[in-house]
Amino acid sequence: MMKSTDFDSLNLPEAAPDDLRIGSYIQAKDEDQKITILGFASDAGVKLNNGRPGAAIAPNLIRSAFYRMTPDPAVWKSYTALLATAHDAGTIDANSAHLEAAQQELGKNVAALLQKGQFPIILGGGHETSYGHFLGYVDSNRPVSIINWDAHADVRELKDGKGHSGSPFRQALEHESGLCKSYIVGGLKRQSISKAHLDYLKEKIPSHRAAYYFKGELSKRIIGNIYDRAEGDVMVTMDMDALSQSVAPGVSAPNPDGIPLPLWLHAAYCAGISPKVTSFDLVELNPKFDIDGHTTRIAALTLWHFFKGLTLRAKKASS
Repeated sequence: MMKSTDFDSLNLPEAAPDDLRIGSYIQAKDEDQKITILGFASDAGVKLNNGRPGAAIAPNLIRSAFYRMTPDPAVWKSYTALLATAHDAGTIDANSAHLEAAQQELGKNVAALLQKGQFPIILGGGHETSYGHFLGYVDSNRPVSIINWDAHADVRELKDGKGHSGSPFRQALEHESGLCKSYIVGGLKRQSISKAHLDYLKEKIPSHRAAYYFKGELSKRIIGNIYDRAEGDVMVTMDMDALSQSVAPGVSAPNPDGIPLPLWLHAAYCAGISPKVTSFDLVELNPKFDIDGHTTRIAALTLWHFFKGLTLRAKKASS
């Protein structure tokens, strides 16, 4: 089900030597690279969760917008050096098979990357992407803490025994491996989370040290502290519906009152710079409801800030 990325189909502009873009540095082949970008083209979980389908077409659109951006000129040498270690491995066509099988395939790919010491970056897809992402830690037998930036807790019960876009973190927390050591979600909307789901986080899983922050409780300091307090390996997931609909109209579940964009981008940057973070996913972009590609460019900008954080992490590690 894995399809290689057709770079020609991304319609990237031919970059002039004095105006090279990010796509000029990303490698189409894996030559012992340090970072691997994977797409997960799925909205089956969104449909099961009564959301708006369309997220399956997001991965290549995020790629195209991100690869058209320029590296940060303030840290150009370091940023481009990091980009040169990145490999685009293509996309898992999750809608062409059963969701569970596609998630298992994603998990096996993530596990292989983790075992090689590579950094996986997964472009969704609905938030069911994150359960497949987590399975990578299961397949490699690595305990992990999860940080989720989201308007929803996504700890809903399964539907007829099936996981969906609203259940990935319940599935991770209750996984028989016990490898999900903690779960932190930031950006919750009080009008969009049920008491039962909040009680689940507060009472049902105390051994997992679940924590949550409502949108109004977040600040740059709090966001930094969340990363600082996380234990062990950390997988980060960012759900585009955490942003306000005025900023990000093209999402699966529109949000009238989301995380301010500067805080969202800071959360992405902090994920990149934190040495604890070992993988990252970006989910729930729904291009079918976007306006002039605006939300797609916000998703690409999120990746840009994440890569800047990675750049500074690498620079610190080498100094």
